[in-house]
Amino acid sequence: MTPSDWRPLLRAALAEDLGRAGDVTTRFFVPAGARLSARIVSRERGVVCGLAVAAAAFKACEPRARVRLLVRDGARVRPGQAVLAVTGGRGILTAERTALNFLQRMSGVATLTRAFVDRVKGTRARILDTRKTLPGWRALDKYAVACGGGLNHRLGLHDAAMVKDNHYGGDLAAGAARLRRAFPRMPLIVECDSPAQATRALSLRPDVILLDNMRGPRLRREIRRIRSLDARVKIEVSGGVGLSEVRALARLGPDRISIGRLTHSAPALDLGLDLA
Repeated sequence: MTPSDWRPLLRAALAEDLGRAGDVTTRFFVPAGARLSARIVSRERGVVCGLAVAAAAFKACEPRARVRLLVRDGARVRPGQAVLAVTGGRGILTAERTALNFLQRMSGVATLTRAFVDRVKGTRARILDTRKTLPGWRALDKYAVACGGGLNHRLGLHDAAMVKDNHYGGDLAAGAARLRRAFPRMPLIVECDSPAQATRALSLRPDVILLDNMRGPRLRREIRRIRSLDARVKIEVSGGVGLSEVRALARLGPDRISIGRLTHSAPALDLGLDLA
């Protein structure tokens, strides 16, 4: 993640919050010369992420603010632990909600990802995200997944070819051949929901076969069968994977488990701004 990924989002968020009249509460109730000292504190255990964006929010509303990051993105935090300290004028209060909105969402994604990653320790499986991200926030969501110890799936439609059920009506072999001529290094992923589809997919020599919505003995058999036919291909599992079942799935032997809820359903981490 680079500043260019979040600066337009931060500008839009502040403009949305300030409107035409600006922060009327702070302007009328807090003296112009007030000097404030505050900390952002975690209210629960989690993984923090998005500190640079939060710091930039304070700087945007209070240019003379001094911001200290007390931990790094990806750090585990406990209840009561401060993650950022800021001193400056009343603009700190203007930036408070925007800074927390970015920090809480990104930390929530990182925290949920870490929970999944911890569940599959000791297996070969790695936890991946999907494209089910908040529109416009993809770089931030995927950065948060990485801070939680997960891996990023394709960033978008442009950096990997993923053949899904709605693509099966075409000539898959011809499509794969055209893809490799045009983009020799482009990863090819083929989604399958049956052994017949997986067999057809193997003929395309994909980089990854994605077994969608398979469970239990059926999934175990299919993973073993695919490995016996092509030990090179990576095997991915997906389809509504929850925290309670992810370890059982990982123990069946896939290389990757992709989970949409990392980014579309992660609860925000409870963080708050406390004045000293």
